[in-house]
Amino acid sequence: MTVATADAGPIDLHVLEAGDPGARPVLLLHGYPQHAWCWRHVIPLLAPHYRLIAPDLRGFGWSDCPPGGYDPATFAADAAALLDALEIEQVDVIGHDWGGTTAFALALTAPERVRRMVILNTIAPWVRRSPRLIAQARRSWYAVAMALVGDVVLRRRPQMVADSIRRDAVHPSGMTEQDAMAYALRLGEPARARASKLLYRTYVKTALGRAPGPDLTERRLTQPTRFLFGIHDAYVAPVTLEGIEEHGDDLTLEKVPDSGHFIGEEKPALVAERARELFGG
Repeated sequence: MTVATADAGPIDLHVLEAGDPGARPVLLLHGYPQHAWCWRHVIPLLAPHYRLIAPDLRGFGWSDCPPGGYDPATFAADAAALLDALEIEQVDVIGHDWGGTTAFALALTAPERVRRMVILNTIAPWVRRSPRLIAQARRSWYAVAMALVGDVVLRRRPQMVADSIRRDAVHPSGMTEQDAMAYALRLGEPARARASKLLYRTYVKTALGRAPGPDLTERRLTQPTRFLFGIHDAYVAPVTLEGIEEHGDDLTLEKVPDSGHFIGEEKPALVAERARELFGG
């Protein structure tokens, strides 16, 4: 679907839709290194109850790869443009990883567009700086590598990329070797490999306090939100979760003991259950 973006003009976003067109709309925002196919286990559980809209973020899956804009604020603007194109005023949102940071950005900058949210294994805007956080910085070594040479690695080492995707899986059936390789091969295309490098340059800038887009740290989340976090996450440190519930009117954190980072694929029934509880029918 072609959407009008503020920074890149018209771009094509690949969008999967499922469910009842007349039901309440739910926007599903994928994380890295995935695309909309990551919701393949969740969609059948929610489709009888909702209108599901699952775009590939710019630069990923089958969406266009503009030369810039790989940051949560721009992803959020793209999501709002998609809603405009679909003539949808307000949605419920499920967001994972970079899709989760995008969901936070959309809810905090355009609160009228978001009714309720389920967030999965991501970093919230309100991370507390502390010695414990610095001690966990080793988890982010990959982000620095991706920012420097990520495009080269993705093009030349798909097996290594696929293996790294599966390294924290508690339920390997949710993220099989074939699943991980499918993601890795798509990311290995030159334009998407470049998008990955630019994405992680955003990550590094954010860690250094130079995040692109508006400062969200002083904004309060008003939408009812459930944050599910698989505690075996090899990428996002649990210390980043400290105190986040203080920043929302109705923000609840649930730590999931038997999941890694890719909770939507490892625990789809739990994700769907929490979404239905929060979103209603």
